[in-house]
Amino acid sequence: MFSTLFKHATSEEKLLNDVQRGDDSAMSKLYHLHVRYLTALCSRYISNDEDVKDVLQESFVKIFSSIHDFEYRGKGSVRAWMAKVTLNEALKFVRQSHNEVFYVEIDEAGYEVADEEMQTEEIPTEVLYHFIRELPEGYRTVFNLYVVEGKSHKEIAALLNVKENTSATQFRKAKMMLAQKIKQYRNDNSI
Repeated sequence: MFSTLFKHATSEEKLLNDVQRGDDSAMSKLYHLHVRYLTALCSRYISNDEDVKDVLQESFVKIFSSIHDFEYRGKGSVRAWMAKVTLNEALKFVRQSHNEVFYVEIDEAGYEVADEEMQTEEIPTEVLYHFIRELPEGYRTVFNLYVVEGKSHKEIAALLNVKENTSATQFRKAKMMLAQKIKQYRNDNSI
């Protein structure tokens, strides 16, 4: 009867409790469980691998220094919280390192986006990921925040300290560049 009254801790919650108690092996395990995912998250916003490593290191410093205050909210909450910390650090890096990142201009002639050009079904995920990483930093940042993170242009503007219209323009230009890359890939590969 008592066993039904007490909730059994999940392995994720147990690992969190061990980390919060200062267990070094638990910290190492938590790091290794999430480092690839968080590296991929950083790489969506930062193209230089050395900068990704620096931001990731800073993220883990923040994660481990504030994990004592984290309150477990169910399966996946630890990863979600770690991702939020890492995303904030990546955006902080973008804001601090690149003042003019949102003012890259492209010649819009020849970059009209037709819906069929954005069809990605037959294009390998790695190729799409590569195309996104090739975008200018401002375009890539807004594109990822809008498409991957599901943020509105109003939220993006607040996160990046830019005007809402700037976010929308950057997104439109990112789509134009991606459409051109997709069209070229389809032509080169007879898709």
